[in-house]
Order: sequence, then structure tokens, then C-alpha cells
Amino acid sequence: MASTDTTPARDGNDLAGLEAGLDALDTVQVRRTPLRDTLVRKVLPPVLAVLLVLALWQLLVTSGAADDPSKLPAPSDVWAELRTAWLQGTLHEYIWTSVSRGLLGFLMALAIGTPLGLLVARVRFVRAAIGPVLSGLQSLPSVAWVPPAVIWLGLNNQMMYAVILLGAVPSIANGLVAGVDQIPPLYLRAGRTLGATGLKGTWHIVLPAALPGYVAGLKQGWAFAWRSLMAAEIIASSPDLGVGLGQLLENGRNNSSMSMVFLAILLILVVGIAIDLLIFSPLERRVLRGRGLLVRS
Repeated sequence: MASTDTTPARDGNDLAGLEAGLDALDTVQVRRTPLRDTLVRKVLPPVLAVLLVLALWQLLVTSGAADDPSKLPAPSDVWAELRTAWLQGTLHEYIWTSVSRGLLGFLMALAIGTPLGLLVARVRFVRAAIGPVLSGLQSLPSVAWVPPAVIWLGLNNQMMYAVILLGAVPSIANGLVAGVDQIPPLYLRAGRTLGATGLKGTWHIVLPAALPGYVAGLKQGWAFAWRSLMAAEIIASSPDLGVGLGQLLENGRNNSSMSMVFLAILLILVVGIAIDLLIFSPLERRVLRGRGLLVRS
């Protein structure tokens, strides 16, 4: 009599179905987002927000909300100031002077803050000694470093870079420390088992695993670097330093030109946002996508 027991076959089918289900879970369905959806989700909201701010700004000017009309320029006045700077060829000089200083200072902070963060994160004595100091420096307003930097270094670019370093290095180092602290111990043990110790373990295990916290520290480090630079340019002025965005803001105050003041504020804001959108946000999305935490951008 033939056997009617089909349990092995059924178990095999169940196992195949389970494997197929797990493969489906592991497979990330990536599809190209239509241009229309991208415009609606990413471009339209900020454009509407800007238009709303401009409308409210114009409404305040028209209604005479300010006691003195000269204290609140109309958007058209700021646009005229922007157009004048463009036609005179000084607009790009203002922007480039500050952006070049800010990016170079940030790269210097990156070169110092990364090994410092690794040292604090991996050596207990160093963490106990200077860990609290880094946290304190991060909370210290950047403007506080401008007077001593001027006294020590004088009115030159070295003073600017010193202020940027003092503002950005603690944030970068603390971000890397936080990223290292969040690494699962199993990763480190697996790395040691495979022979990844010392510098090899740091490069192949620690840094890749700490990337999310490290990137967050980089974003915050750039914010502190940009704020530190603006504070230095506002307070310390010299013909040898050129005119950056911070100095443009101070010139507007000295000349009682609120349209120039508002132009400088808007340019500082736009440059800071642009650097974040062009450099740090794509880097953050790439790190998150590589860990399966972001499927669609």
C-alpha cells in the first residue's frame, strides 16, 4: 500500500516559503520618484513658506507696525540693496570671503576634532580628563573667544580660524564620542575576533559603526563654525580682512541702513542653509540609507 504521508514535502514547501518571505523582507524596493512628486513634497513647501514670510513682512510694513518706518525696510528695499551689490560686483565678494573662511576653518576643525574624539571615546583616562572640558567648551558662546583671539593673534585671518576652531572642534569631537558610545559591543568583539585591532579596528569597525553620530556632530560642528565666524567678522574689522557677511552686517548698523542689515541677515541664513542642503543632508541620507533606515529620500 502506498504511503500517503506528505509531511516532508509539506515541510519543504513551508521552509521554501519562509525563505522567500525573508528574502522579500530583505529586499528594498527602490524606485525612482517622479519629478512631480519631488516638486510637490520638497520644493513647494519651502517656497510657500518663503512667500508667506514675505507677505507677512510686507503686511507689517504696510500697516505701519513699526514706530519708525526706517527701522523696518520693505522687501523691495532689501531687493534694491541686493541688486545694487550685484551690479557693483561686491555681492559675490561678501559671500566668498565668508564661505571660504568658514569651509577652510571647518576642514581644520575636522582634522583636529576627529582624532580628538576617537581618543576621548577609546581611552578612559583621556575621557575622564578632558571629556567634561569638551562639553563645557561646546556650551560656551563662540563670541566669548573673539576678544582673547584678537589680543593673542591680532586682526588677521589666523584670529578668524582660531575662533572657528574653538567653536567647531568640541561639537565634532563630542558627536564622534556619542557615535562610538552607541556601537553595539558585539561589533567590537567580532572585529577583534577577525583581527581588526588598533588602527585597523578603528578604521574598519569603529568609524563605520559610529557614522550616524559622527555625521550629526559634523552638522552641528558646521553650525558652530558658521556662527563663530559671523561673530568674529562682526566684532573684529580691518581693511586687511576684507568684507564678509558679518562685516556687511556691522557696516549696515554703522550706516543706519536697515536694508543692508536685513540683506546681510538673509545672506547669512541662505548660505548656512545651502551648505547644509548641499553637503551635510546628502551625506546624512547616504549613511542612513546604507543602514536601511531610509528607503526613499
